[in-house]
Amino acid sequence: METARVHRVTSAPDLAAALAVRHTVFVLGQNVPATLEQDAHDHTDATHYLAVAPDGTPCGAARWRPTDNGVKLERFAVLADYRNQQAGAALLRQVLLDVDAAHPTATVYLNAQLPAVRFYERHGFRAEGPQFEEGGLQHYKMVWQRPA
Repeated sequence: METARVHRVTSAPDLAAALAVRHTVFVLGQNVPATLEQDAHDHTDATHYLAVAPDGTPCGAARWRPTDNGVKLERFAVLADYRNQQAGAALLRQVLLDVDAAHPTATVYLNAQLPAVRFYERHGFRAEGPQFEEGGLQHYKMVWQRPA
């Protein structure tokens, strides 16, 4: 099966497509308030990614940004019709490659929704600390364990 192609967002149309994927997944699908889903980081210090299905449909999105605690991966979203087809894995692989190249010694972390914890564990992340609520959903902070 051909997998999604992932690229860093460098144009306004690609950013709009990424934000539309996130809106569908988080606001429409999970009832996250739109005011929480998009924030100032979207247009200032975040680096965005877009996954495009083999049929040309924008199907996934993610972003990362530097923080005082390291590099935070955020807003990983895959449209329902494209889940379990490796789009999320392709997104995560590309983001980690780019982050590792740009910030080779930084702590890389994310806040994983409960259903996604096992996915991130398979990709080298480890849960740290207690479960918490964010945007009305339960999460764990997870830290990437760089391959040796």
